[in-house]
Amino acid sequence: MLFYALDLLGVTVFAVSGALAAGRKQLDLLGVVVIAVITAIGGGTLRDILLDRHPVFWIEDPTYLLVTLGAALATVFHAKFFKPPRRSLLVADALGLALFSISGAQIAEQAGLTSSIIILMGTITGTAGGVIRDIVLADIPILLRRGRIYATAAIVGIAVYLLLQSVGVVASIAAPAGMLVVAGLRLAAITWGLMLPIFRLSPEKDALD
Repeated sequence: MLFYALDLLGVTVFAVSGALAAGRKQLDLLGVVVIAVITAIGGGTLRDILLDRHPVFWIEDPTYLLVTLGAALATVFHAKFFKPPRRSLLVADALGLALFSISGAQIAEQAGLTSSIIILMGTITGTAGGVIRDIVLADIPILLRRGRIYATAAIVGIAVYLLLQSVGVVASIAAPAGMLVVAGLRLAAITWGLMLPIFRLSPEKDALD
């Protein structure tokens, strides 16, 4: 029950981030809903396809779509009366990343997969929806923005979750700890501009120079 509640919370937070992103592009109400849905269920859908899980989670349980729709409309209503803080999209995205990364890892874990695949599936679950959202909105995907800690936060948080379990910590404690690591790293990157090292190549001089 707790796992299901966290999954719905992740959908809600990502739907909010999608609706805010659509609002900043000044889309109409249908556009807002479409972007919110893409953001909220995109990562989980890709995960289920890769893991050959049928039916896909939101087809099996339409509650996910209803929650997404409700969160999108509530965001539109709230934003009409209260201007969202400048960084609200990034914060909402960070929370969604934390919730979905660990929930995706748990689904892969239940399938009996290796640690490396669990980390990969969790990262895909947490990041793919935001990537699809950015591509549809003609933005550089947040995953590829120079140096910003995003997928790295998911990878580290999932690794902490698995490591804690390997030393005997129960999943009910390891999962929130992993989520805190993901959210903490991402929010720290937003707040203090933490970045990964950037790979730079100097332009090659013309061979005739």
